[in-house]
Amino acid sequence: MFKLWKWYQSCMSLHPVKTQVISSGCLWGIGDIAAQYITHSTVKNRLQSPDADGEFKIDWKRVATTSMFGFGFVGPVGHFWYEGLDRLIRLRLCYEPKSVKFVGTKVAMDGLIFGPLDLFVFFTYMGFSAGKNVAQVKEDVKRDFLPALVLEGGVWPILQVANFRYVPVRYQLLYVNFFCLLDSAFLSWLEQQQDAPWKQWFNNFTSFKEKGQRGL
Repeated sequence: MFKLWKWYQSCMSLHPVKTQVISSGCLWGIGDIAAQYITHSTVKNRLQSPDADGEFKIDWKRVATTSMFGFGFVGPVGHFWYEGLDRLIRLRLCYEPKSVKFVGTKVAMDGLIFGPLDLFVFFTYMGFSAGKNVAQVKEDVKRDFLPALVLEGGVWPILQVANFRYVPVRYQLLYVNFFCLLDSAFLSWLEQQQDAPWKQWFNNFTSFKEKGQRGL
């Protein structure tokens, strides 16, 4: 493990962007495999029959599609986001590194800008990759975006406090990618849930709120 870590540090020193891109793509692919297995197991348990849904088989096309999201978006965009965010707050706002203001501002900006953007790009990309048209992708984003944003909004800020407080900038995306192994599984699982009843609650709540505002 120590040799692996030294090798990663060496790769980061020589090729930081390439290293972040490759690690992001691999972890998102592994996360999608986990999501497929979770979805398969959930269906079997719901049907209460070990053979009801057949043997678990990995959809490698979907794994490749999800990996490309890590390669093409999370890796490069995440690398420059964390580097740029640190320079902005440290040099422009002149907050003392690791101070409450420094960490709090980072967490707030990450949650308000990068988090929603990441979700929007993910669901849009997955929709178009599945061959859906613009109208279908809009419906998918409308169905999946809010539930994912609310559920992740209760977890990522806590994780990012530790990240921005204790992890050096060059390794912050690695820290995020480690948890993205779980996050990619969650997002892939959520995207596969289609119109699950628990998702409808979010949409119904939003529709009810909009109707209430129009009635005022």
